[in-house]
Amino acid sequence: MTIEIYTDGACKGNPGPGGWGVLLRCNGIEKMLKGAVSLTTNNRMELTAAIMGLTALKRACTVALYTDSQYVRQGMTEWLADWKKNGWRNAKKKPIKNIDLWQQLDALASRHQIDWHWVKGHSGHPENDLVDALANQAVEELLKE
Repeated sequence: MTIEIYTDGACKGNPGPGGWGVLLRCNGIEKMLKGAVSLTTNNRMELTAAIMGLTALKRACTVALYTDSQYVRQGMTEWLADWKKNGWRNAKKKPIKNIDLWQQLDALASRHQIDWHWVKGHSGHPENDLVDALANQAVEELLKE
């Protein structure tokens, strides 16, 4: 059984107020999550969405995670091993950005079998459109407080 997780982040200004949205789906049952932060970046919200989706899982799972962020997908599938080998530094020997979130995502991902999928954002993909709307709704709710 595979859990589908769709994630997205949004930011009003970069940096600025931001939000994240998640859809979890398993055997026809869906759960939606969202949240917002008053000062953040788009990349931090994309990472946070993936973190929150994986945090919602109560046991080790097979996961298909869908993101419209190449930053998140490539980070997890291409760059992570080298970052860890190099002491969380990039190819230019500089500390990677958002290290706190990358380390959290790495720890969560290690508990699961995850296939990381990229979907084109704002292209009519129903689940991506839904999590985008959740992320933006979270920002709007934050701004009304």
